[in-house]
Amino acid sequence: MVIKVLGTGCPKCQKLYSNVAEALEISGKSAEVIKITDLAQIMAYKVMSMPALVIDEKVVSSGQVLKSDTIATLL
Repeated sequence: MVIKVLGTGCPKCQKLYSNVAEALEISGKSAEVIKITDLAQIMAYKVMSMPALVIDEKVVSSGQVLKSDTIATLL
Protein backbone atom coordinates (compact mmCIF):
# COMPACT_ATOMS: atom_id res chain seq x y z
CA MET A 1 0.00 0.00 0.00
CA VAL A 2 1.25 3.49 -0.87
CA ILE A 3 -0.16 6.53 0.91
CA LYS A 4 0.59 10.05 -0.29
CA VAL A 5 0.00 13.26 1.60
CA LEU A 6 -0.29 16.14 -0.85
CA GLY A 7 0.45 19.64 0.38
CA THR A 8 2.92 22.48 0.52
CA GLY A 9 4.18 21.70 4.00
CA CYS A 10 1.73 23.85 5.94
CA PRO A 11 0.77 22.91 9.53
CA LYS A 12 -2.42 21.18 8.31
CA CYS A 13 -0.38 19.08 5.88
CA GLN A 14 2.03 18.11 8.63
CA LYS A 15 -0.85 17.18 10.93
CA LEU A 16 -2.40 14.97 8.24
CA TYR A 17 0.96 13.25 7.78
CA SER A 18 1.23 12.52 11.52
CA ASN A 19 -2.40 11.33 11.59
CA VAL A 20 -1.58 8.87 8.81
CA ALA A 21 1.27 7.46 10.93
CA GLU A 22 -1.10 7.10 13.90
CA ALA A 23 -3.72 5.43 11.70
CA LEU A 24 -1.19 2.86 10.54
CA GLU A 25 -0.40 2.07 14.18
CA ILE A 26 -4.09 1.81 15.07
CA SER A 27 -4.89 -0.48 12.15
CA GLY A 28 -1.75 -2.57 12.46
CA LYS A 29 -1.09 -2.17 8.74
CA SER A 30 2.09 -1.10 7.04
CA ALA A 31 2.44 1.21 4.10
CA GLU A 32 4.88 3.46 2.34
CA VAL A 33 3.97 7.05 3.27
CA ILE A 34 5.16 9.79 0.92
CA LYS A 35 4.90 13.56 1.26
CA ILE A 36 4.30 15.30 -2.07
CA THR A 37 5.08 19.02 -1.99
CA ASP A 38 5.78 19.67 -5.67
CA LEU A 39 2.85 21.63 -7.12
CA ALA A 40 3.16 20.00 -10.55
CA GLN A 41 2.81 16.54 -8.99
CA ILE A 42 -0.09 17.71 -6.81
CA MET A 43 -1.91 19.16 -9.82
CA ALA A 44 -1.60 15.81 -11.58
CA TYR A 45 -4.10 14.49 -9.02
CA LYS A 46 -6.51 17.34 -9.91
CA VAL A 47 -6.69 18.41 -6.27
CA MET A 48 -7.83 21.99 -5.77
CA SER A 49 -7.53 22.25 -1.99
CA MET A 50 -4.91 20.90 0.35
CA PRO A 51 -4.01 18.91 2.25
CA ALA A 52 -5.09 15.88 0.29
CA LEU A 53 -4.77 12.18 0.99
CA VAL A 54 -4.14 9.59 -1.72
CA ILE A 55 -4.29 5.86 -1.00
CA ASP A 56 -3.07 3.56 -3.77
CA GLU A 57 -3.42 6.36 -6.36
CA LYS A 58 -7.02 7.18 -5.36
CA VAL A 59 -7.75 10.60 -3.85
CA VAL A 60 -9.79 9.88 -0.73
CA SER A 61 -9.78 13.35 0.85
CA SER A 62 -8.91 16.93 0.02
CA GLY A 63 -9.13 20.20 1.88
CA GLN A 64 -9.43 18.69 5.34
CA VAL A 65 -7.33 17.07 8.03
CA LEU A 66 -8.80 13.65 8.65
CA LYS A 67 -8.56 12.20 12.14
CA SER A 68 -6.47 9.09 12.72
CA ASP A 69 -9.44 6.78 13.31
CA THR A 70 -11.10 7.98 10.11
CA ILE A 71 -7.94 7.28 8.13
CA ALA A 72 -7.68 3.85 9.75
CA THR A 73 -11.13 2.92 8.43
CA LEU A 74 -10.09 4.01 4.93
CA LEU A 75 -7.09 1.71 5.02
